[in-house]
Amino acid sequence: MTAAEQVLIDKIKQLPPQRLAEVEDFVDFLRAREEERRLTRAAAMASEASFAQVWHNDDDAAYDRM
Repeated sequence: MTAAEQVLIDKIKQLPPQRLAEVEDFVDFLRAREEERRLTRAAAMASEASFAQVWHNDDDAAYDRM
């Protein structure tokens, strides 16, 4: 366990019990947001090859030089 993790755990232990539910909700929110971002990045990377022919063509080369 890192020092930062231990500090966080110590802070959580000092909270009143009714605040623990809020901490848990916030951690769940952060995890869900991170998962959503990971899925968005994965989808963008997966679709990049499909769009390569559309994005990279001679007709649009002039726009690439702008």
